[in-house]
Amino acid sequence: MKKFSFYFLLACLMAVLLAALAAGGAWAWMNRSLELPADKVEFIVAPGSTPRAVARAMSDAGIPIWEEGFTWMARLSERDKLIKAGGYEARTGDSPWQLLDRLARGDMVQRQITLLEGWTFRQMREAVRGNPDIKQTLGDISDEALMARLGSDIKQPEGLFFPDTYVFTPGTTDFDLLRRAYQQGQQVLADVWAERQPGLPLDSPYQALVLASIVEKETGHGPERNRVAGVFINRLRLGMLLQTDPTVIYGMGERYQGRIRRADLQADTPWNTYTRTGLPPTPIAASGRASLLAAVQPEHHKYLYFVSRGNGTSEFSANLTEHNRNVARYILGRNQ
Repeated sequence: MKKFSFYFLLACLMAVLLAALAAGGAWAWMNRSLELPADKVEFIVAPGSTPRAVARAMSDAGIPIWEEGFTWMARLSERDKLIKAGGYEARTGDSPWQLLDRLARGDMVQRQITLLEGWTFRQMREAVRGNPDIKQTLGDISDEALMARLGSDIKQPEGLFFPDTYVFTPGTTDFDLLRRAYQQGQQVLADVWAERQPGLPLDSPYQALVLASIVEKETGHGPERNRVAGVFINRLRLGMLLQTDPTVIYGMGERYQGRIRRADLQADTPWNTYTRTGLPPTPIAASGRASLLAAVQPEHHKYLYFVSRGNGTSEFSANLTEHNRNVARYILGRNQ
């Protein structure tokens, strides 16, 4: 009996010792710096990933993580319920525990993409499609199908996506990023429309968006935006043709090769404001907030014409005689 008690006690001590050694080993592993193949190694955690799937993603990225140990560490610490999907990075000196803590806090790496004012939607979509950190899910989905997926009753996407710099984590989908740009565009347009001047010949926020896109393409000189918008507002009130080249260029599409000819001005398209009165049916580009505000808060004046001086600014005139003189001076290069 004494002999049995001795061996039982010895077995218990051995079990305690082994448990202590295991715990010590686990603690050492959890807090030991990983030997990374580079100073920073990025990896992506997909939505709904289990701790084992996360460890596998890290391993696939070149991070020497013990998958079984990481899985148990996450579960026993209950951080498995806190892991957030997104893009992360392991840094020199990181331990498995530090990586798990970063995942639980959602401390993600970030990227950014800039969608420029004056871009067409086609250019925006190409920029999104060409970004290696954005997950491509839309493929060749049509513009109309994309707008329907966004819940918009407008089939043509032009001008509806706000030009801005968007911060995102690697692995963000193309649809999610475009949805952000669309929602921001809707919010900005609503805010700007609420600040419109009374009595404008604009029937809806969408028409303001169309006019803003013309202003955006007509001038890069900020102080002149409201004055340029005022010219088009005056023309709309009088029922005059807007006669703005950027709309003709937009209607030409791929036929435009950097130059507008007389035949192009006479060739009718829905966007040719030399052949059709009023605003074109859609925006022709993405408008920034300044151009949107100019469209709904135009400068009050009597100008009906303007011509580029060639230095980024414009010369304005109230009648055709003055305008022809300005054209001769600034376009034809001679004084009259």
